[in-house]
Amino acid sequence: MIRRLLWLGVGIGVGVVVVRLVTRQARKFTPAGLAGTAQESIGHAAGSVRSFMDDVRDGMAEREDELLAAFEDGVSIEPVDLPWAHGVGSKFYQFKQQQEGEQQR
Repeated sequence: MIRRLLWLGVGIGVGVVVVRLVTRQARKFTPAGLAGTAQESIGHAAGSVRSFMDDVRDGMAEREDELLAAFEDGVSIEPVDLPWAHGVGSKFYQFKQQQEGEQQR
């Protein structure tokens, strides 16, 4: 008798768990559940895009600072093999130095 009550209790417990899981899954496929899932997905996607754009802006600002510093110092950041442009950076730097020298006089 006690064995039967034990197995009845186990069966009821398993049945309750299964019904709750099935009900939860079924709710996801109702119109409200699908709309909620879509809204969450859109929210996560928007957050990811926002985070990506923030990273891009930070990278752009960092690169701009590097380029401005290199330009002010008259050095090339990345060597480019352009035969017609050889020595342009040093010529510009010399020109800049001459201009600064004339302005100080």
